Amino acid sequence: MQQFYAVVLTAGASERLGQPKAMLPVKIGNRTIPLVQWVVERLELCGINPIIVTNQELLIDVTFALPERTVVLNPAPEKGRTGSIQCGLATIISNLKSKRAMKVLIAPVDRPGFSSSTLEVLRHTEFSACPSKDGRGGHPVLITEEDVEKIMLAKPETSLRDLISPMKINVTDKFLHLNVDTPDDLENLQRAANEL
Repeated sequence: MQQFYAVVLTAGASERLGQPKAMLPVKIGNRTIPLVQWVVERLELCGINPIIVTNQELLIDVTFALPERTVVLNPAPEKGRTGSIQCGLATIISNLKSKRAMKVLIAPVDRPGFSSSTLEVLRHTEFSACPSKDGRGGHPVLITEEDVEKIMLAKPETSLRDLISPMKINVTDKFLHLNVDTPDDLENLQRAANEL
C-alpha cells in the first residue's frame, strides 16, 4: 500500500493580497476557519497526510490553527517555492517507516479549487500528474518518487515547472483555476467554499 502525503505550501509573502493567505477566514457551514485549515481537512478526508510548510511570521498562527498536524518551518522562503517543497519532502522522507512507494501532492494554499473527486483521481494515479481544465493545468500536483528525487537535488530557487512534467488529467472542477491572489479573489474563494 502506498503512503500518500501532501505538502501544503503556506510560506509565500502574500504581497498583492496584503494579508497572509493561509489565515484568510473561510465560512464553512456554521463555522469560520482559516483557509489552511479548510485545505488540510479536505485532504485528510481523502486519506491524505498533510505536511504544512510555512514561514517564521505565520508559524505560531498555522500551528495553533492545525493542532496535532505536522507544521514545518521554511527558514528561507524568499528563495522560492521549490525550497518550501523541499522542506516538506525532507520531513516526509525522514518520517518514512518503510521503503514502500510514496506519492505526494503539492498543494499551494492559495489554489484551493480542487474537488474531492479530483483528489480521488489523483490518489489512484501512478504517475506524476496534475488536474487540467480548459487546456490549463491546475493544482494540486501529484509527484512520484522519481520526481521527489529531482526536486530534492535542485536549487531552492528553481521553478517546479523546470524540474518535472506532470501529465494533465482532465477534470470538471468549476473552481480549479481559482488563485487567491488579490482582494478581488476573496468572493470567489467563499463561493468555492460554499460549493465544494
